[in-house]
Amino acid sequence: MSNTPLARWLQYLETLHPDPMDLGLARVGAVARAMGLLPVTVPVVTVAGTNGKGTTVAVLESLLTECGRRPGSFTSPHLLRFNERIRLARGEVDDASIIAAFEAIDAARGETTLTYFEFALLAALWVFRELGADVIVLEVGLGGRLDAANIVDADVAVITSIDLDHQQWLGHTRELIAVEKAGILRPGKTAIIADPQPPASLLAAVERIGAEPVYQLGADFGCADSHAATAFELMPCAGGAPVLLRAAVGALLPANVAAAAQAALALGADFDDAALARAIAAAPLRGRRERLQLGGYDFLLDVAHNPAAVARLVEKLDAGHCDGRRIAIFSAMHDKAVGEMLSLCAGRFDYWLFPDQPDNPRAMPAREAASLLGQGQGEHELCADLPAAAARCLELLTPRDQAVVFGSFYTLAGVLPALERDLGDMARDE
Repeated sequence: MSNTPLARWLQYLETLHPDPMDLGLARVGAVARAMGLLPVTVPVVTVAGTNGKGTTVAVLESLLTECGRRPGSFTSPHLLRFNERIRLARGEVDDASIIAAFEAIDAARGETTLTYFEFALLAALWVFRELGADVIVLEVGLGGRLDAANIVDADVAVITSIDLDHQQWLGHTRELIAVEKAGILRPGKTAIIADPQPPASLLAAVERIGAEPVYQLGADFGCADSHAATAFELMPCAGGAPVLLRAAVGALLPANVAAAAQAALALGADFDDAALARAIAAAPLRGRRERLQLGGYDFLLDVAHNPAAVARLVEKLDAGHCDGRRIAIFSAMHDKAVGEMLSLCAGRFDYWLFPDQPDNPRAMPAREAASLLGQGQGEHELCADLPAAAARCLELLTPRDQAVVFGSFYTLAGVLPALERDLGDMARDE
C-alpha cells in the first residue's frame, strides 16, 4: 500500500475493530446519530442482492446524472482505489473529502469501535451531506437486515438476484437468504424485486412489511433481448401506461439495467432511449464481464466470486469466440464454493494459472484450488502470487488467445495493474 495520507487512514481503520465483519446496526447507528447523519433528508435507494448490486448502483447513478440529478453512491468493495466506493455524479470523491469525513467520524465515535466497512459507510453519508448530493444510492455489503447500510431508511429498496453465498452468515437456502435481503424494505416505501424467480419467502416479506408500491421483474416491469438492443418495459411512478425503451447493454445483464431504470422512474426521473444508452455507456463500473484489449492481447475480466456469477461468465464465454486458446487466471476465497465454480467452467479453458495470494488470509491456496479442477479441464500450473500469474500469462498468450481473469475482486485488483505494468515495460523494451 502507498504511503499517502488516505492510505495511512485506511491502514488505521483496519486496526480499530477486532473482527473485520461484525453485523449489526447498534454501533454504527449510534455514531451516525451523534454526527447528525440520521435521518437522511434526501431520497435514498438501497440495493441488496447476491449478484448484480454493483451494476444496478452504477447504472442508476449514471442515469440519475443524465437526468440532471446529483446522486451520491456508495459501493463495496473497491477494485483499484478506495475512492471508487464513494462517488458523486459518476465521479470518485477526492482524498481530501474522504479524509475530512474520517476525521469527523473518529472524533465522534468516542470509544465505539467500527469496522472498515462501517467507517466507509459513515464517510459516504458525511461526504454526501457536505457536498450536496440530492439523492443517495447505497449498496448493501452483506445480507441486508443487519448490514450497516440498513441504518438508513430506503425510499426505494431494490433486491437483485438471490443465490447461495455467505451462507455462514445468511443461511443455507435461498428462502433464508431472501429474508435477510428483505430487511432493507420499509412500510409504505417502494420495493423493486429484480430476481426473475424470487423465493416465496421474499414475496411474503414484502407483504408482511407492507412495502408499496411493489414492482416485480417479469410481472410489473421487464426486459427482452434482441440482436441490436434490449427492450425495456417499465412502470412510471405515477401509474399509467408502461414506458417502452430500447438500449444496448453491452456486457451488462439486462435484468440489472432494468432494475436501475425502474428505480430511476420510482424517483420521478424522466428519460428516453438516448439518455438510457448514454447512462449505460458512462456507468462507472469495472470488472463485470469486461473485455479489454491490452497490448494487442484479448482479456476478459470478471469479479465473479460465487457459482451464480461464474454461470453468467460462462454464458458470456459461450456466446463469444476465440480463435486460439482460452487461458484462465483464477483465485477465489476459501469460504466460497470453489469446486462448483470450477466445475461450471468445464470445457471452456485450455490452460489454468492458479496464483497464491500470500498477503490475503481469506484466499484459497493455489494448490488447493488446483486440486479441485476436474479431469479433462486443461493443463494448469501454480504461481507464487498474482503479479507472477500476470507475467506468466503474458508469456503464454498469443494474439489469437484470450485470457480470462476471475474469482474475486482481489484477483482482478492484483492482476490488472501487473498486466498494465508488464505490458508497459514490454513496450518500452521494444
